[in-house]
This record gives sequence, structure tokens and C-alpha cells, in this order.
Amino acid sequence: MCLLELAQPKDSEKCYAIIKAAKEFQKEQGFSQWTDDYPNESTIQNDLEAEKGYVITVDNEIAGYMCIDFSGEPAYEKIEGKWSAELPYAVIHRMAFSKRFIGKGLSSTALSLVENLCLAKDIKSIRVDTDFKNRRMQHVLEKNGFSRCGTIVFQGGEKIAYDKIF
Repeated sequence: MCLLELAQPKDSEKCYAIIKAAKEFQKEQGFSQWTDDYPNESTIQNDLEAEKGYVITVDNEIAGYMCIDFSGEPAYEKIEGKWSAELPYAVIHRMAFSKRFIGKGLSSTALSLVENLCLAKDIKSIRVDTDFKNRRMQHVLEKNGFSRCGTIVFQGGEKIAYDKIF
């Protein structure tokens, strides 16, 4: 059984280990969307303190981590292109999975769980960005009904902006 849950302070180390492994996985795939300095342990700590850090659990084991932010993303205010709608939205950042769970369709399940969380909060739009070289994430987003809206600048680099209205 898969669940999306607010990460707890005790989960911090496991969440950062997933992020660290994801950085390595990116390098194996031939790109580095994340730097050595971002996301770091402080980033994850800040997510948890702000109650924006979430874990995906599979049979009570933490399988993934992501930041879900309902307060918007300043970098998304300036888009080269156009968002599908100007609705209140959730932002997904730092979505990563334990190496043991990669390739098992968990990203689609996670996005569906995020959608359910949004609907419970009366939010009907999700925005996310990804690197131009992160073809795997682009595929996941498009497969799950996200639309490519243009480009934004985030963390000093140009990223592809996606959204989904539901």
C-alpha cells in the first residue's frame, strides 16, 4: 500500500539519503539537475520545519521524498510561455525515490497521491519544473497529464515549466 504523508523530523536522515542517491542517479543518467549544494540537508530540514516535506511510503517503508508547497513559487511568476490557468496551485519540488523503487511506476502513483492531497485542500492545479536534460521526469510528467507551458528560471538555471489542471 502506497501513502503520501507529511515527513516527520525523525525521517530527515532517510529523506536526505534519498536526495543524495537521486543526485548520483542523475549523474548515472548523464546530467545533474541538482548541484552539490542544492538540495542539501538544510533544504530538507527547512522543508520539514515548514511542513512542506512529504514522504511516499510503500508498505510502511519510506520509498520517496518531495516538497509540496501550497504557498506558490516566486520563480513561477515570470514564465516564458503561459501557464494553463491562473488558479491557486501546489508546487512539487525535489521529487526523488529510493534506488530500490526506481522503475516500478511509483512516480505516477506519487503524482496521483499529490493530486488527491490537492483536491482535499480545494487546489485544482499543480506546477512543477525540470531540467531540459531530465528526459525521464519529462516523460513521467507528460504521461501523467501535465502540459509543457514554457520555461522559467529556478536556482539560477532555465527549466521547463509544466502544469496540470484537474
